[in-house]
Amino acid sequence: MIEITALLIGTITTFLIALTVILKNNKNFTNILFVGMAFSLIGWSASTYVSLHTNNDAQTLAWFRPIMFFVVLQNTFFFLLVKVFPYNDHKVLKSKRYIFAIIYSIMTALIALSPFLFKDFKNGSPIPGPGMVLFLPHALIFAVGGIFLLIRRYVRSKGVEKAQLQYFLAGTVLLYTLVPVGNFIVPVLFKINLFVTLSPLYSIVFSSLFVYGIIAKKLFDIRAAVARSVAYVLSLGFIGFVYGVVIYLISSSFNFEGLSKKVQIIFYVTLAIFTAVLYPSIKSFFARITTKIFYQDAYDPQELLDQLNKILVSRVDLEPLLKDISDLIESNIKADYCVFTIRESAYYPARTIGTKSKQFSTEDAKVLHDLTPKIHHRVLITDELGEEQADLKDVLSKYDVSVLARLVSTVKLDVEGIGYLVLGPKKSGNIYSKQDEDILRIIANELVIAIENALKFEEIQKFNETLQEKIETATRQLRTTNEKLKQLDETKDEFISMASHQLRTPLTSVKGYLSMVLEGDAGDVSEMQHKLLNQAFVSSQRMVYLIADLLNVSRLRTGKFIIDAVATNLADVIEGESTQLKITATAKGLELNFNKPENFPTYMLDETKIRQVIMNFMDNAIYYTPKGGKIEVELKETDNKIEYTVSDNGIGVPKAELHHLFTKFYRAANAKKSRPDGTGLGLFMAKKVIVAQGGSIVLKSEEGKGSTFGFEFDKSKLQTPKDANSTSEI
Repeated sequence: MIEITALLIGTITTFLIALTVILKNNKNFTNILFVGMAFSLIGWSASTYVSLHTNNDAQTLAWFRPIMFFVVLQNTFFFLLVKVFPYNDHKVLKSKRYIFAIIYSIMTALIALSPFLFKDFKNGSPIPGPGMVLFLPHALIFAVGGIFLLIRRYVRSKGVEKAQLQYFLAGTVLLYTLVPVGNFIVPVLFKINLFVTLSPLYSIVFSSLFVYGIIAKKLFDIRAAVARSVAYVLSLGFIGFVYGVVIYLISSSFNFEGLSKKVQIIFYVTLAIFTAVLYPSIKSFFARITTKIFYQDAYDPQELLDQLNKILVSRVDLEPLLKDISDLIESNIKADYCVFTIRESAYYPARTIGTKSKQFSTEDAKVLHDLTPKIHHRVLITDELGEEQADLKDVLSKYDVSVLARLVSTVKLDVEGIGYLVLGPKKSGNIYSKQDEDILRIIANELVIAIENALKFEEIQKFNETLQEKIETATRQLRTTNEKLKQLDETKDEFISMASHQLRTPLTSVKGYLSMVLEGDAGDVSEMQHKLLNQAFVSSQRMVYLIADLLNVSRLRTGKFIIDAVATNLADVIEGESTQLKITATAKGLELNFNKPENFPTYMLDETKIRQVIMNFMDNAIYYTPKGGKIEVELKETDNKIEYTVSDNGIGVPKAELHHLFTKFYRAANAKKSRPDGTGLGLFMAKKVIVAQGGSIVLKSEEGKGSTFGFEFDKSKLQTPKDANSTSEI
């Protein structure tokens, strides 16, 4: 009775564990190897039981060989499981030495079934054969070597991995201690077979420790598989029960046996179709019940991520963003609380946002910042931290923290990051599952970018506020400075106006007396005297024009710049100015030419101001044309326009400075070198005068090759003397 009970308990328990593990993930290589080892244990237990109930040595030998066969398989699966677990890295098994090891195991397993391993069985003891040469090294390499590798990995492991390997190692040591002692040493030395009959229970020791690892340390997360399996069993059981009850009720109420076979078949088919239609609803009903029982904290990960993405795209400000996300995580994962802690930086303060008020002290926060980068994990489970992380575990336990997800933007996790996602224990009291870890890892990855963007947005907002304050302060200072500049400008204009008026009177006298002397009113003058006096007269005239420019600038500023139009013959005006300036041009070694057009019409223009413009263009050409140059002055009339131009082959104007040329006080760089005493007012006033009378400036220039300055008027916009005289003010 003890033997069969031990066999049933051991076999059924190991089978159920193997079934749930493979149902969880039948593609996971770790799961496959574990199931292979579990079924080897089942085969070994069953073979051992049968071998103890044989009638003769021949039958015992026949079942002893399968025992050795399953021992070889068990050792092989165990060794491979040690190599793969817990990383599920099956690539290591593709190396040549492991391929050779697998071939070696297959050969040894086949030899175990043949007479080469045990050729006979006499007096209760097997007689070894030549196959022992392969079997014993295999047991030594795969069993003892596997245990050695497992111990070495356990010593080198940390955290969750160490906790998982701890139960794997404990189950392995017990299994490989009980089997040799109970099945070989005790029977041979003491002739006691009691422990042999209990050998099926040895697999329970190994499997039970794995079960604890499943439940407590998430060695394999199989709760969903268990719930699914139970749901299927209950669904099928309920369908079978209903089907049987219906048939029983109908057969007992009616003369079912008296009906024809055809009617019975129709009834069975109809009932089967009806049952098949009901099956999805029944299965869904039992799935909900089993999920609540076995998987109380169940949630839809995809739905959680979808809701998270909706929040991420609808929130920009940090606090509302993290508050909504913490509510979402807490409600789905069913944690006691969910809190975000954001570290302080140079641009934003430290803060805690979530469903509960949680604040790490300065000392404890420093422990977190110092220790978490050394673990190299994004999601830390407090209960799974090993002895090496005792200080970190103490801090987390102090604040009732079950999960700490690090918000790190880099792939390398050896940096502090911007903060943490902190979760309390589950409200149900359950541990955090592998699914929880995976979903929190995904959430942490997505949140890092969103939080960094929100912090940058916050930084920009604060920068804008600071910038706005600085702009307002600078604007106030500029206004104050501008008022002072306006006052200085008004004072300057008043001074220029006053000085210009005061200078005009003596200059008029100087110019008048020079004119009288040149005309012979004071007696005859020699040719040399005439030449010198004429230069003085031209300079005084230029001084008059300069003073006029200064006065006009002042009038423009005060709004008193007036165009006084009179009947003006531009040909006569240009001839007069060119005649005066020809002497200066000749003295500089230049050729100044003007061919006066005959019968040029008279128009209403401000003769004084336009004379100044005409003189300015010719005077500039004389000053900025090197010795030996040529200046052509031209006045043209077409059907629609009249045009005055002064062309030279002088220094020209740089292309980059052309658009600045008519700005007040502006002078081109090459012009400053050629004539340092210029004011930069001539061209400025020329444009004002021409534009005020409805004309436009003509300018063509190329640096080093010369320039053409002038103006043109549309004849349709000019008045003639027969039209009414007009005065315009700008």
